[in-house]
Amino acid sequence: MPDNYSDSKELAFKIGELALQKKANRVKILDVHKITSMTDFFVICSGGSDVQVKAIIDHVVDEIAEVERPFNKEGYDTREWILLDYINVVVHVFHEASRDFYDLERLWIDAEITELSEDENAPSAETPLFDNL
Repeated sequence: MPDNYSDSKELAFKIGELALQKKANRVKILDVHKITSMTDFFVICSGGSDVQVKAIIDHVVDEIAEVERPFNKEGYDTREWILLDYINVVVHVFHEASRDFYDLERLWIDAEITELSEDENAPSAETPLFDNL
């Protein structure tokens, strides 16, 4: 468990980056430490299929295991909304439809929200790999 706010912030952003590595959609970090005592950060993201949701969770758990293990994991069997509880960082990985339904960002609207995106310089689906062939 992270000992202080800066450790929690570092963990939250590391988890967000790991989710992006598995092509997670709409990755957001919500800083809720000023509005609740239950945790410091939420990491919220989504996948387009249950297979992708599982891949995101597995990748996060495997990569963060070197530092720490989640205190609790919920929803792994259904893969509609999987929650990882690292105490000071709570990770929510949704299937797209479930994310839109529960809309956690609206519930925590007073939080400071940071949206993560892939590296601006990385090729995307719209970027041609070869020009003028």
